[in-house]
Amino acid sequence: MKTPMNKFVYVGFLLLGIYQGLVANDYFQAAASLGIGLAFDPFNVDQKWNDRPNWQKVVLVANLALVGAMFGFGIGLNDR
Repeated sequence: MKTPMNKFVYVGFLLLGIYQGLVANDYFQAAASLGIGLAFDPFNVDQKWNDRPNWQKVVLVANLALVGAMFGFGIGLNDR
């Protein structure tokens, strides 16, 4: 896949995950959608991790942290 298509798919999964987390309160589905979105790297896929600008690294690591947070909310809020 080329990068421009990846951007649209990444943003789509990101928006879907945010909707599932905030509106539908389905945190496990939100974590899954956000995690799948990470598979579609919106930046230059031929560029190594060490060669990427710091802001791109921050975006991807923040997305991964959001996946962990949604998974944590799913476990913590559904243990009734």
